[in-house]
Amino acid sequence: MAMRPQIALINAAHGLTHYSLLILPTAVLGMAAQGGAFGAEYGPILQLATGMFLCYGLFSLPQGWLAARIGRRALMAIFFFGAAASLAACGAARTPVMLALALAAAGAFVAIYHPVGTALLIEAASDRPGRAIGVNGVFGNVGVALAPVLTAVLMQAVSWRAGFLLPAAALLLLGLAWLRVPALEATARQAQAAFPPIPRHLVRRAVIVLLLIAATSGLVFNAFTVLIPKLMQERLATSPSLLPLAGVAATVATLCGAATQFTVGRMIDRMTLRRVFMPMALALVPSLALLAVAPGWAAVPLAGAVAATVFGQVTVNETMAARYIAPALRVRLYSLRFFVGFLGAAAAPPLVAVLHDRTGNLAAAVLVLALCSLVTLACALYFPDRPEELRPDLWRAAAPSPAGGTATAIPAE
Repeated sequence: MAMRPQIALINAAHGLTHYSLLILPTAVLGMAAQGGAFGAEYGPILQLATGMFLCYGLFSLPQGWLAARIGRRALMAIFFFGAAASLAACGAARTPVMLALALAAAGAFVAIYHPVGTALLIEAASDRPGRAIGVNGVFGNVGVALAPVLTAVLMQAVSWRAGFLLPAAALLLLGLAWLRVPALEATARQAQAAFPPIPRHLVRRAVIVLLLIAATSGLVFNAFTVLIPKLMQERLATSPSLLPLAGVAATVATLCGAATQFTVGRMIDRMTLRRVFMPMALALVPSLALLAVAPGWAAVPLAGAVAATVFGQVTVNETMAARYIAPALRVRLYSLRFFVGFLGAAAAPPLVAVLHDRTGNLAAAVLVLALCSLVTLACALYFPDRPEELRPDLWRAAAPSPAGGTATAIPAE
């Protein structure tokens, strides 16, 4: 019960992390104006966010090093106040250079969240990390969904600047609340002391899978979210009057993914990770292959199935570290994993754009994603399937005894 305020603030931070990254793509519609300070062209203004996304990926890498020196709780405080100040600077920017610098600063501060916030969430969730990670994923998706809608409303009612200033105020208030909630240092020490001695070869397998999935899933996840609106337009909007249906279909498909994250989170607390992961990995490849060629409305349920598996896998991947990586090393691993995922995600937009330009549609891009998903399937096959995941005391029974033997034999995978 005492950890509920911690989890609530960490979840809110996840939503605002993704929200912050998606303000400009909508705000630019109100910023572009003849004679305006930022010019009248959509493209050049949107390119001002390049530094933001670069910093978002690159600054995730040193978070493990920083956490070891100044602490995770302090880093989360820096996240709240730094992101608030950066977004406020975006709202106050008067020149393209000022806006680009403020956006880059915002990217650097929100980069703190995933490595540090995820590790703190697992710690606060104690023995039920799956459900907590699933709910946390839903908050992230809500942030993605709300950013364009709320920014557009604020832009119409007030100005585009309000689109940056409102989330800045929200982050400031959350930061003040974060300073008031109890610290987790005692819980961190208890978690480290209670973490079971897992055989090193299984930990190595888990880390290899985590990093491979980070690269491939980063590409597939980002490419799918980039192409789904255009894909629905290709398959459904045969006339301009039907164009809104494409947007609705894309939203419905994305909501399938959000719902799956919550469901998968609950399943993980009752099943081993591979038994949850494997069906999704098996379903993803044929779902993407069929989506590449599905005509008309048949593409909608297939897109929903792809979204469900792609988003659901995120929850499984986050829980892998909770099950196999000691608390003291989680921030470092999440930092590396998120950076590797960023490299895969960064390749998604040019991949989709090039294949679309060369073929005239998105079928080839979706087929490439299906091929990439074969790596995810191989990772699911390679990942350990151990009953000890659900009963950590069994790991201790399997640990080597002082005499060099093994206390108790555990059935093989």
